[in-house]
Amino acid sequence: MKVSVNLPHHPYDILIENGSLAKVGQWVSSLWKPQKIVIITDDHVGGLYANQVQESLASAGFEVAVFDFPEGEAQKNLATVNQAYEFLVKTGLTRSDGIIALGGGVVGDLAGFVASTYMRGVHFLQIATSLTAQVDSSIGGKTGVNTPFAKNMVGTFAQPDGVLIDPEVLRTLGRRELIEGMGEVIKYGLIADVELWQLLESMSGADDILKYAEQLVYHSCQVKRQHVVEDELDNGVRLYLNFGHTIGHAVEQTAGYGNVMHGEAVAIGMVQISRVAEKKGLMLAGITEQIAHMCQKFGLPIDYEPWDAKALYKALIHDKKARGSQIKTVIVPKLGQAALNPIGLDEMKEYLEK
Repeated sequence: MKVSVNLPHHPYDILIENGSLAKVGQWVSSLWKPQKIVIITDDHVGGLYANQVQESLASAGFEVAVFDFPEGEAQKNLATVNQAYEFLVKTGLTRSDGIIALGGGVVGDLAGFVASTYMRGVHFLQIATSLTAQVDSSIGGKTGVNTPFAKNMVGTFAQPDGVLIDPEVLRTLGRRELIEGMGEVIKYGLIADVELWQLLESMSGADDILKYAEQLVYHSCQVKRQHVVEDELDNGVRLYLNFGHTIGHAVEQTAGYGNVMHGEAVAIGMVQISRVAEKKGLMLAGITEQIAHMCQKFGLPIDYEPWDAKALYKALIHDKKARGSQIKTVIVPKLGQAALNPIGLDEMKEYLEK
């Protein structure tokens, strides 16, 4: 299956195909001429797939080097970026060469940021290996790294030349890592895709994820594509994709990066903001219970302890969606429909109270 991201200045395709990782050299050859390539990955994914990808690219005529860094959200920072820059310089990467991100969301975000800033930008590709990356973070051109102040506080918009998704690689994920990706999938069903929500309702739970992986990825990519094409720079409808993220990002940061995984934090954020919005009459009665039930069905958390509203608020004021004295939260007035809910930062405190 192929999903076309038809941006006027930089169109590209998302290839979704079981077994496609084995043909990565052929795929890259269809997009790039022979050149030097640096694969950026983490030490876990690199140990699984870097040799295979490197050999496939080399057999297709590319000169390939691999930069890896320790696995985990805590490594997605400017220190790792500087290490990557040093590796690229020593490797002799030029502006006519390219970078391939091989990994999950952390790898994709960091590699995209490096590619978009090294020598003011080299081209890059995404090979997504986690469910979160396959349904969300590899698509749309957002790159970024974390700071002590906020998640993804430093970043760029830079579209890849293509995205390769092989759902078969999800079989090598740990159970928690696989399940956390469902936070984003559930979000897509809630904000824009009733058919996807119905598919989720028909599934038994986490044990069905791999069985339906290709369909889950395809539906999610279609929703992401639509929002990105309509609003590439995140000023309008693309903000709908942040449902659950405003509080979710604050949860990730205050818990310590990596202690609460991204999809887990999104699930917690969706339930928390819906609980308060429903009480205010902004969302249909009973919808929070539906969201919570769906998250729990797939093994996602809907709460965590200790819940520190003051610390969460401090993290929120640095959120990228804050505009002056307001923050643009996202709500779901009814299933399959999202809306912006701009509120004052003071009112945001109400959304953080248990």
